[in-house]
Amino acid sequence: MVQPIQAYEPLDPNTAPAPRYGTGSLGDVLPALAVGLGLNTAPPTGLELAPADRVCVFLVDGLGWELLRAHPEEAPFLTSLLVTSLNGTGRPLTAGFPSTTATSLASVGTGLPPGAHGLVGYTCLNPATGQLMNQLRWQPWTDPHAWQPHPTVFQLADAAGIATCQVSSPTFHQTPLTKIALSGGTFHGRLTGEERMDLAADRLAAADRALVYTYYSELDSMGHRHGTDSDAWRGQLMMIDRLAQRLAEQLPPRSALYITADHGMIDIPFDPESRIDFDEDWELRAGVAVLGGEARARHIYAVPGAASDVYTVWSEVLGEQMWVATRDEAIAAGWFGRPEDGVAERVYARIGDVVAVARDDIAVVANRTEPGESQMVGLHGSMTPVEQLVPLLEVRP
Repeated sequence: MVQPIQAYEPLDPNTAPAPRYGTGSLGDVLPALAVGLGLNTAPPTGLELAPADRVCVFLVDGLGWELLRAHPEEAPFLTSLLVTSLNGTGRPLTAGFPSTTATSLASVGTGLPPGAHGLVGYTCLNPATGQLMNQLRWQPWTDPHAWQPHPTVFQLADAAGIATCQVSSPTFHQTPLTKIALSGGTFHGRLTGEERMDLAADRLAAADRALVYTYYSELDSMGHRHGTDSDAWRGQLMMIDRLAQRLAEQLPPRSALYITADHGMIDIPFDPESRIDFDEDWELRAGVAVLGGEARARHIYAVPGAASDVYTVWSEVLGEQMWVATRDEAIAAGWFGRPEDGVAERVYARIGDVVAVARDDIAVVANRTEPGESQMVGLHGSMTPVEQLVPLLEVRP
């Protein structure tokens, strides 16, 4: 008996778990905290957090909710905050799309979704130049405040008389991403995690109303280089757990500490079935002018007149493993912000003609044109829970 040919059914973009913009996303944290500080000029949010006069946000690059839950022995202090207890409450937030550092930090600082602030991926097209813009390294150069014109919540807080500062690595002091996403008040550069925790606690105690932000990046670095199943990654998680407890134990009265992250991470095997090489795949390259985004969340920019064909090919080749959407479909599905809000006019063309987002454990790499990124073990960017969900852990003295 001849078996019937199975019908091809690409994934529906509307079935992707879109971020909870406006109620439970990373971009809602600072606006919710601003309410408790008496600041009424931050973007509105439906997220509710108990008020505090002194607030510190400790953001750990790459600390996904599911990764944290899977490693209780390495992170006993943070694990104790995952459930409601005398020490605080823990809940998952969605990072936003794509789940990548530049996009997430811009959402953290501005309180806006990617469709409003405009950092819509690791790399995206600059419509004014036709060049691919790396929004983490800010290459090639473009005017940061023209690219992202909205004020940060830190700037709004500082203008309202709230003692505001960032405590981070000196490396990040003058970067364009810091200027348009995290600036406002004063910047304090400290090399070690211990110095950052101690100074953050000191800045909290130094004012009646304070908003302090501190950041740690090494967990993400170890995940990219060695994977989340490595001793190097687990060692960094142990370090972060000690740093968080160190800061928590120094909290002054009337304060709150919130520990969160910009994205999670997933390890993708190094085999041809798991890592599709765009540079060697003539079907995927056909009609593509520029490939943007990153391996788990691709912006595909078509040559003029080829967008429909590119969408068809990517859907046929990868549509059972990736959510493949046109630009308008992705916007309507709420990937870059609430569907009713759409995206800003200046942002629209930065989004790919086609957007392809991994559901399964695969990646679209580019071994020749993106050699460094293609050799990373741990990846992120998609809307799967391990990449998209981040913790929001609360500690009060």
